[in-house]
Amino acid sequence: MDNKDDLKNRLSKEAYEVTQHAATERPFSGKYDDFYEDGIYVDIVSGEPLFSSTDKYNAGCGWPSFTKPINQANVTEHTDTSLLMTRTEVKSQKADSHLGHVFEDGPVTDGGLRYCINSAALKFIPANKLEQAGYGEYRFLFG
Repeated sequence: MDNKDDLKNRLSKEAYEVTQHAATERPFSGKYDDFYEDGIYVDIVSGEPLFSSTDKYNAGCGWPSFTKPINQANVTEHTDTSLLMTRTEVKSQKADSHLGHVFEDGPVTDGGLRYCINSAALKFIPANKLEQAGYGEYRFLFG
């Protein structure tokens, strides 16, 4: 995995702060908040597949929201007691990147969860480029 200096050079300042120091981008400022193309979202640090556009919805909260990860094994959940509240932090499994938080106020028909994720922690891979980007195994998500 990249060392901290490599990451500082490879990532934007915001992506570095979000993934490595659990910062949060300003609501409604991330490039994937109001973005609905078909594809998958991967960890900007490790490239591990995290979320699919097929599970993305507009929660109106200011961050990309998903009902579930592509593969639950690719994310870890941790108790976060910062900001004088208890929340469940979501991190990528391989890179341990801070992604955001998961809440129990999502669409009930889709399991009731809302994965509220920072755009800065994600890289989008369009559905029509999955094979050439090395994610062909996820093509099935898009018919």
